Amino acid sequence: MLSFIIFQFTNFFVAGGSMSEKEALSKVEGGSSCMLEVQRSLPILRKAYGDSMHKVLHVGPDTCSVMSKLLKEEDTQAWGVEPYDLDDADVSCKSLVRKGIVRVADIKFPLPYRAKSFSLVIVSDALDYLSPKYLNKTLPELARISAEGVIIFSGYPGQQRAKVAELSKFGRPAKLRSSSWWIRYFVQTKLEENEAATKKFEQASTKSSYKPACQVFHLKSYH
Repeated sequence: MLSFIIFQFTNFFVAGGSMSEKEALSKVEGGSSCMLEVQRSLPILRKAYGDSMHKVLHVGPDTCSVMSKLLKEEDTQAWGVEPYDLDDADVSCKSLVRKGIVRVADIKFPLPYRAKSFSLVIVSDALDYLSPKYLNKTLPELARISAEGVIIFSGYPGQQRAKVAELSKFGRPAKLRSSSWWIRYFVQTKLEENEAATKKFEQASTKSSYKPACQVFHLKSYH
């Protein structure tokens, strides 16, 4: 039965450019980052999700950079959760923290938001640094606080990630999982693909000649 379900989930849209494109678009301090890909994909996400982009939570390292882009989007309210410390944050980022737009929170534990607090939750990179033990808690939590979907940006296996000097910040090396691993995981945790959003995202990507440098998964919220 499980193998049949997994076969049904192979329609998850996971696209990417050539390795040279991935390297060129996702380099941050010697490692790859899907945070940049979130920013690059915003016009495509807007076409795929339309009015659902009105109240967005981004979760992931360097969320202040994503906020700087999201807050410029028309008719969009945005908040960010930074899973790691902001000791080296710039003035702009510290201002977002003071205003309550960005907060530092350990995503291995329940987030201080009510169910369906946000229309969409976008997460980049953060899940790649979680062991299955904590992933089992965090991803359902993200689905709980979203009303219309969760979008996951995850690195491809083989991409370079945090340097050794950064391990003290992330706590462990990134575990870059294959699309088949993620699909099995979604099935096991009863997270369903948002097929309508997947199709619209794929169509908008094709029309704009956009090739994601990270894996992109579109999930439904818990109802």
